[in-house]
Amino acid sequence: MKIISGPASKELAEKVSALTGYPNVPVAVKVFPDGESYVRLDGSVQGEEVAIVQTTCPPAQDGRLFQLAFMADAAKRGGAKKVTAVVPYLAYARQDKMFLSGEGISVETIARMLKAAGIDEFLTVNIHSENALKQFPFPAKTLSAIPLLAEYFVQKGHKGAFALSPDKGAMYIAKQAQAVLGGDVGHLDKVRDRYTGQTKQTAEGLNVKDQTVIILDDIISTGGTIVGAAKILREQGAKHVFCACVHGLLIGDAEKRIIDAGVEEIVGTDSVPGSVGKVSLAPLISQELKGAN
Repeated sequence: MKIISGPASKELAEKVSALTGYPNVPVAVKVFPDGESYVRLDGSVQGEEVAIVQTTCPPAQDGRLFQLAFMADAAKRGGAKKVTAVVPYLAYARQDKMFLSGEGISVETIARMLKAAGIDEFLTVNIHSENALKQFPFPAKTLSAIPLLAEYFVQKGHKGAFALSPDKGAMYIAKQAQAVLGGDVGHLDKVRDRYTGQTKQTAEGLNVKDQTVIILDDIISTGGTIVGAAKILREQGAKHVFCACVHGLLIGDAEKRIIDAGVEEIVGTDSVPGSVGKVSLAPLISQELKGAN
């Protein structure tokens, strides 16, 4: 197998190459004056199985998706016998069903596009809805980076921390972290006002007084849920509050708002390159790729 370094995940791809021992194929990329992308594989893939590592997080998720498709097409034209797309953050994955008449299902459209480009298998990390993968026209799998995030906090001296889900629906994430942290686990509740339709979080029955609490979620986008959770935890007497997510999009001033709400540290993975991407997905991806060969 060879690892193709997508321009959006160059450093991650190089780490995967180093851990697996699979050769790395660099990619030459440029953007024309009219905004169109150009990619070229800078190495032979003739007769090889290849894994293209390319995240599709904001900004420019549309352009990153097109780059992924172009790289897959280039690999197949270059004689690759199998193309696996490793997409740590999959754009449009939250649009996995129709809510209103006249809508499409964006994630299925993306999957069909990638199939047409030459992708044979698909690997992602903590996709928002695993059901979406069932509609892909090729084998597709999601991995969980929650244990890696929990291990980060263990290494920082927070063994035994309370793993908190911001709502009941994400309890499976908190329980994955609890298995590593070894502390208690729980979730906040959401209550909807029957007159205004607005929701608010509550901590009824939750005892976090004097505890170190880690709020865990798959994606942090605008940060509103984390801000609300942090304020409640501080009111409940939590000693330390951290938050961890796989995909730290942190749109706009989300990072500042979360810190201002009393969170001491935000920890994400390099599915989204940036200041909070402190945990690398390379070991997780490398193990999966080596196990598949």
